Amino acid sequence: MSAVINPTQTSPGDDIALELCALTRVYQLKRGLFRAPGQIKAVDDVSLRIRKGETLGLVGESGCGKSTLAKMLLGLLAPTSGNVLINGREIDPTRRKALARSVQPIFQDPYSSLNPRRTVADIVGVPLRLHQVGTHAEQKKRVKDMLDLVGMPERTHSQYPNQLSGGQRQRVAIARALVLRPEILICDEPTSALDVSVQAQILNLLLDLKAEFGLTYLFISHDLGVVEHLVDRVAVMHRGRIVEHGAREQIFARPEHAYTRMLLASALTPEPGLGIPDIERELPLAVA
Repeated sequence: MSAVINPTQTSPGDDIALELCALTRVYQLKRGLFRAPGQIKAVDDVSLRIRKGETLGLVGESGCGKSTLAKMLLGLLAPTSGNVLINGREIDPTRRKALARSVQPIFQDPYSSLNPRRTVADIVGVPLRLHQVGTHAEQKKRVKDMLDLVGMPERTHSQYPNQLSGGQRQRVAIARALVLRPEILICDEPTSALDVSVQAQILNLLLDLKAEFGLTYLFISHDLGVVEHLVDRVAVMHRGRIVEHGAREQIFARPEHAYTRMLLASALTPEPGLGIPDIERELPLAVA
């Protein structure tokens, strides 16, 4: 198994944008009147580092804890134990506005994450108004520049989300995330709700924006094809734990953990005779 990075081993020359230190989230379970309550570890002792300008892919099946981890990084959910550091400083989940200047999300469903009663320009401008960035004229110019940058024609700036295609709505969501010029984007399945032809456009846009602004990405996905196209390193998550971690080339060419090999084998191919592996049957419970 590839060794998980120990955050305490960071050398002085390392340039770390985002650091997760033994991050754990436990949910308490009620089991009825006559049964003792139980608990489940959605995230279990996760330690990772992402260098500035790097893209780390976090992969795993649905329910393995990826989205819970993302919520803790965004300050939407408090960890049971452990902490999150941005540029070497521990985040304070109660200071949401300060955190938003450094970290922004791009969610899976662009339609549900956009206010249907606001126009595109209003939606993108909300963070600037909340954080009182610049004058009204400066805010309008930044909104227009950002929408132009993500490929939204000017005629769409006065439209509402229900008048846009899925790909256009995701472009608006990306513009809103970037308008405060954050350093880190948490991309939680940002293309899974889109048509395959549109997915490629959004992925290429994310690559262009990363180069333009020097962004750091945590890219969460169950789609290994998307991850292989976009990321520098991969962390494989299973039942709340990181079971393998390494460079993209190593993970895809020489996976060491049984679960990683199972994920790669389960990717759909044009050969229907290969079938779909039964992960629960073929993978021993002891690896969790």
